[in-house]
Amino acid sequence: MAVNLRGRSYLKLLDFTPEEIRYLIDLAKNFKDLKRSNTPHKYLVGKNIVLLFEKTSTRTRCSFEVAGNDLGMGVTYLDPGSSQMGKKESIEDTARVLGRMYDGIEYRGYSQELVTKLAQYAGVPVWNGLTDQFHPTQMLADLLTIEEHFGFLKGINFTFMGDARNNMGNSLMVACAKMGLNFTACAPRDLWPAEELTEVCRKIAAENHCSITLTDDVQQGTTGADVVYTDIWVSMGEPDCVWDTRIKLLSPYQVNEKVMENAGSQAIFMHCLPSFHDRKTTIGEDIYQKFGLAEMEVTDKVFEAKYSKVFDEAENRMHTIKAVMYATLC
Repeated sequence: MAVNLRGRSYLKLLDFTPEEIRYLIDLAKNFKDLKRSNTPHKYLVGKNIVLLFEKTSTRTRCSFEVAGNDLGMGVTYLDPGSSQMGKKESIEDTARVLGRMYDGIEYRGYSQELVTKLAQYAGVPVWNGLTDQFHPTQMLADLLTIEEHFGFLKGINFTFMGDARNNMGNSLMVACAKMGLNFTACAPRDLWPAEELTEVCRKIAAENHCSITLTDDVQQGTTGADVVYTDIWVSMGEPDCVWDTRIKLLSPYQVNEKVMENAGSQAIFMHCLPSFHDRKTTIGEDIYQKFGLAEMEVTDKVFEAKYSKVFDEAENRMHTIKAVMYATLC
């Protein structure tokens, strides 16, 4: 049966079937081929989109802007200080105003409830560029990257190390369950995904003949992993005071050479970025001065290794976001 996503919002992968996700991945592959061959694909000339950012970003903003321009659309960017949303104007009113002016709305910020409300009132497709609960555009890029490397998705052993109850842990568990990858959250028990979401994903995984595993044992969690994935230990918007606690909890879950060797020679490393793998950032240097830690969630050797696919992921954000916008607007 043909897939038709026109007019749909893209808020979380739980809303989409494996067939619909497969369609978006294949569409992204096609757009990637067109981009790399310098073949024009301005299929959405005359349409306009707006990007609402409460949390700043390099990859998300650039991906949406380049993808929108490649498709021939007008793109408006509103940074955290450029909108009255939630201040002088309610979310509902903002959505209805923007929906009259734009053909699509991207939101990157804190609340999943907020992006859901935008979609409820806007009357046009709304795309989740990241909330505290889910990061669905990153998921398509990750799935595309894995498939490009291995040639398939079903049966891949995927391990996420770190804070597994954050938006990345949640989203990766959903993505793996939907697409038939065996997902392992390797994290301290206090940082495991919420039980309710885990049970939902276990039911989905059973339908797709894959598994969901939670463990606090690094060796067990990474043995035979095809993909070892991590994220920064403190998310944007969290107070600096949590660094001390998070470092103590998560230092044993750093992705280092020993972890990758335990996974095996077939394993690749992935990270959604940005990453604190050295002292070349102000935060990285500050953490070093305070805690004596020069590398955090991943060592520099792993980050720079040939099996690291982090920049393939970063590029693929553009192609998969283009697929989402085209599929929901065409």
